[in-house]
Amino acid sequence: MAYKLKEIFYSLQGEGARVGTPAVFCRFAGCNLWSGHEEDREEAVCQFCDTDFVGTNGQGGGFFSFADELAETLRRMWPGDGRPYVICTGGEPLLQLDEELVSAMHRLEMEVAIETNGTRLPPPEIDWITVSPKAAAPLVLTEGDELKLVYPQRGAEPERFERLNFHFFYLQPMDGPEREENTVQALRYCLEHPRWRLSLQIHKILGIR
Repeated sequence: MAYKLKEIFYSLQGEGARVGTPAVFCRFAGCNLWSGHEEDREEAVCQFCDTDFVGTNGQGGGFFSFADELAETLRRMWPGDGRPYVICTGGEPLLQLDEELVSAMHRLEMEVAIETNGTRLPPPEIDWITVSPKAAAPLVLTEGDELKLVYPQRGAEPERFERLNFHFFYLQPMDGPEREENTVQALRYCLEHPRWRLSLQIHKILGIR
């Protein structure tokens, strides 16, 4: 299978349970909930996405014909000792991420994480699974390491997900013009429902990728 990458870069995980962790980000192009083009936003299943996942023109982006080729590229992005931590994201990474690529990364002793909207099932042997449900999309991936819910979303209230099989439950205030009010609401909800934790996007606060 050929892989289409928007970008590959090294930074810190900016949100969720592993915030602050150095990681190689592998951003796949394409998503099944929005084309990524502004003229299509009003018809998109997910209308609040703020990520550019269109094309292959980002840092390190391009087409990779073989799983081993992409895995080796990701391994070279890791700067030091320890087990490389790779976050497969998008767009929607499970449109492309397959068992062959996961196995190739494991052969190079990398830890493989995904950030997915939960509308597709992952290949086996993923090391860390983060699911971020979207209100109008079917949720088929109902277990993993963390559930990270952008809040508020009408039709995706936290109580719909709190009994699913995840180790961590996070509310992340929706970005945009109402971010400050959304943060207050998320904070209040976490205090009133302590199963949930607050996730802030520190990469935006720090001005890093």
